Amino acid sequence: MAFTYHKDEHNIVTLTMDMPGRSANLINEEYSLSLLEMVKKLEQEPSLAGVIVTSSKKTFLAGADLGMLYRQDDPQVCFELVESGKAITRRLETLGKPVVAAINGTALGGGIELAFCCHHRIVLDKPKTKFGFPEVTLGILPGGGGVTRLPRMIGIKAAVPFLVEGKQISPSAALESGLVDELARNPEEMMSKAREWILVNPEHEQPWDRKGYKMPGGTAQNPKVAQMLARALAILRNKTRGNYPAPEAILSTLSEGSLVNFEKASQIESKYFVQLTTGKVSKNMMNAFWFQLNEINSGASRPTEIKATTTSKVGVLGAGLMGHGIAYVTALAGIEVVMTDANQDNAEKGFTRIKLILEGGLKRGLLTSEKMDEVLGRITATDDYNKLDGCDLIIEAVFEDRELKGKVTNQTESIMAHTGVFASNTSTIPITSLSEKSSRPESFIGIHFFSPVHKMKLVEIIKGEKTSPATLAKAFDYALKIRKIPIVVNDSRGFYTSRVFERYTGEGMTLLVEGNHPQAIEDAGRQAGYPVGPLAVIDEINIGLAAHIRDQTWRDLKTEGKELPTGPWDQVIDFMTKEARRTGRAGGGGFYEYPDDGNKFLWPDLEKHFPVVKNPLSQEEMIDRFHFSQVVETIRCYEESVLTSVADANIGSIFGWGFPSFKGGTLQFVNDYGVATFRDRAQELAIKYGGRFAPPKLLLEMAEKGQTF
Repeated sequence: MAFTYHKDEHNIVTLTMDMPGRSANLINEEYSLSLLEMVKKLEQEPSLAGVIVTSSKKTFLAGADLGMLYRQDDPQVCFELVESGKAITRRLETLGKPVVAAINGTALGGGIELAFCCHHRIVLDKPKTKFGFPEVTLGILPGGGGVTRLPRMIGIKAAVPFLVEGKQISPSAALESGLVDELARNPEEMMSKAREWILVNPEHEQPWDRKGYKMPGGTAQNPKVAQMLARALAILRNKTRGNYPAPEAILSTLSEGSLVNFEKASQIESKYFVQLTTGKVSKNMMNAFWFQLNEINSGASRPTEIKATTTSKVGVLGAGLMGHGIAYVTALAGIEVVMTDANQDNAEKGFTRIKLILEGGLKRGLLTSEKMDEVLGRITATDDYNKLDGCDLIIEAVFEDRELKGKVTNQTESIMAHTGVFASNTSTIPITSLSEKSSRPESFIGIHFFSPVHKMKLVEIIKGEKTSPATLAKAFDYALKIRKIPIVVNDSRGFYTSRVFERYTGEGMTLLVEGNHPQAIEDAGRQAGYPVGPLAVIDEINIGLAAHIRDQTWRDLKTEGKELPTGPWDQVIDFMTKEARRTGRAGGGGFYEYPDDGNKFLWPDLEKHFPVVKNPLSQEEMIDRFHFSQVVETIRCYEESVLTSVADANIGSIFGWGFPSFKGGTLQFVNDYGVATFRDRAQELAIKYGGRFAPPKLLLEMAEKGQTF
């Protein structure tokens, strides 16, 4: 049984969620059948005074079983399933007796929806407890009554951030926002307050079940509310370009549901929930953000034979853009950090940048001044390499130059702990070749962070040919410790993320050479689902850096006697860096102008140097080229065993450079498109635009066999 039933001397029944064999309570068939049985039993209690709903687990209720939702393909079956579940909680809500939620831990999604069915909510005030509706991040909406009840509790305007943005808050913020009614200092006080409230409120019903009820702030017919909803919809469409249906469906549910009674509003909620749940976007997002993300974080790519490791002292070589960010996230995780640079002044500048990040968090209420001092106290900024003594992990984060990286490896490797690991933050240079400068290549690995480090969640861990399983385990455990998402790849020039992401920016520059309007290129990138257009993103990265990395690659390949990869994008890179001397945002301007007193805009002279043709490509054609160029290269990475996991490919693309999450990641894109259909379209693009679109042998074989990734 998912619930236990206990009646005390005051005829108060406590329903305790305690699903056997699970660390957390979950809404599934077992839960629903057990709750139905409990409700039926409550309805038969002749002297019932009230009900307390609580949990024996650390969390209150984790929400719905996503596996169950993921399998729902039939809209009618799905509708009946969600309606039957809501009918049970509605019977509890209309029992005619006071029902109190004694919330002992985090309540997200279905957890807080259950609490909303109760007439009073008391929460245990613990710092890590969170309340909110994360459903929108999975491409669905709260279908257990959340979109119906929340606006009736706090008003439509106040409900929007929780439902549309997936905002999560602490117990004290939940009290202030009206999501809960009381806080308790300990479990005993929580249960005592619940019993007291029941005894003081023998007859109770929800506000929306009372005659004359009016929604706080008004319905969608209220001009101010209607205006707010219209503005929110316009902002959404500009941001999502219609690629993410869940936020719009939530706004529609709020609007339509506010104009009818509770029962009809609940059915409207179910209708939109079913549309989303049985659609492709939610399947893709649930697969990526739940199943595959959990697969990665559970250590699927980590060597199973190596016991859990700890990192106690980290050395960071370089206090610049990447180095100070790495030092910050490491210290924030409670690890001692020594951040070095060529001179003390540079090291101190890095320390100042870290302090500015912390001060920003302090202003936003994300940390206390005590926490800030604590983090800064873990960081030593210095030009003295001897202070790296005892480091069990050193991360090199110097400029992307093979000789420089080799130099700092030689200078510092001997100082770290005997069992320590040396990692390079390179984004493109093969780890195996960099490890040649190491006296312990088995302890050498790549840990590729993304900029800005304190915001980007992904870390790409690169195994060299001689990297040991113990070294990989150490890097993986460190990444989890600093709250990053680690994907693991085998060595290759550009590895996975840089190698594939270059296809996006390269395709954008190629389209420019071909005579497409730069604004149309940028619009196509955003419409395709990327955070920014390809020209804007390379401005942020720095065109000069792209040129340097390309030239480094060419030198290496020339030394190896290999063919140099070239393309139309080289023409653009050379013109911008050598003739126009516009290297990007950091250099004062690139493809865009960056005025001090206004928003950026495309450099007007772009059209002069790259004239627009009379018949440019359609937006749909450009979008296909953006997607296919990256996906085909991802398949090549998988074929070459650079990638060994579908989850690593999909999650790496989404969190690494913003591949559209509504597509589920690069390899899921193929599944979603249809493997054979994707093959055919790739062949069409290859004939028209070149071999970079040609379907790899692996794809041809999979299409022939009817396989998917």
